[in-house]
Amino acid sequence: MITREERLKESVRNIPDFPIPGIQFKDVTTLFKDAECLQILSDIMYEKYKDKGITKVVGIESRGFIMGPILATRLNTGFIPIRKPGKLPADTIEEVYNKEYGTDAIQIHKDALSEDDVVLLHDDLLATGGTMLAACNLVNKLKPKKVYVNFIIELADLNGKELFDKDIEVETILSM
Repeated sequence: MITREERLKESVRNIPDFPIPGIQFKDVTTLFKDAECLQILSDIMYEKYKDKGITKVVGIESRGFIMGPILATRLNTGFIPIRKPGKLPADTIEEVYNKEYGTDAIQIHKDALSEDDVVLLHDDLLATGGTMLAACNLVNKLKPKKVYVNFIIELADLNGKELFDKDIEVETILSM
């Protein structure tokens, strides 16, 4: 019998040479369009975090905006978006970070989180970890009680988990 994780893995589409030659892009939209896979993802993530006291799910633009709200609904919490600069309408704080080919920035509303919040940060894929590390730094500026980090897929060979402090629990559903 096939496991839930195997069912998910077989549904991820690989796109060679996207967005640049040499990259094997992991397309998670195939998981989202399949009702069974979407339910499996929702169930696995809920089971991992239902007893952690999560008060806010924070999703990173843009694919973190798909499973993030689904999980927030299941956990009966609020959902907070982290976006590229200029996309959020109220006062924001920003984190600038280095990428392979320059710098980037992400923002969150200044009033998005409080010191009473237990946060689950979610994105679709962990590669080198730079964007999520920046998101952790950004969220920690708002001083929540605790931060958990979750991904659907981890590209294990890139060792992205090694960037994170040992006090941050980093979980992935699939390792590829």
